[in-house]
Amino acid sequence: MAEGLTLEIATPARLVVSDVVEEVVAPGIGGYFGVLPGHAPFLTTLGVGELTYRKGREEYHLAVAGGFAEVRNDKVIVLVDSAERPEEIDRARAERARERAEQRLSGRTEGEVDYARAMAALSRALTRLQVAGRTQ
Repeated sequence: MAEGLTLEIATPARLVVSDVVEEVVAPGIGGYFGVLPGHAPFLTTLGVGELTYRKGREEYHLAVAGGFAEVRNDKVIVLVDSAERPEEIDRARAERARERAEQRLSGRTEGEVDYARAMAALSRALTRLQVAGRTQ
């Protein structure tokens, strides 16, 4: 079994992480999954949620939304639409997004409500707030 996993996390705009880590936990479309060295290869779609990786005793957290993860040969490649570290998240903006999504879902806004879109916005806002509360 290998000593670690090579982890690469990229968005369309930047390479967010490129490091050797011991463990990765990510939000798959069907639920969270974990990867340790020696894991069987697979490809999956990612949802909105908190991606966590461990390097030594340190844990690192990212708010991610939409994309794919591939595991092969002790390497995890994550391609996501967005990925933010706790210090990159504007808490006030995330809180406003949460409030807007909750208002849409409660029917307190004018016009038609696209519930799937409002739920996705709420999920992203809640994830960003959760990750923003983490300390590195």
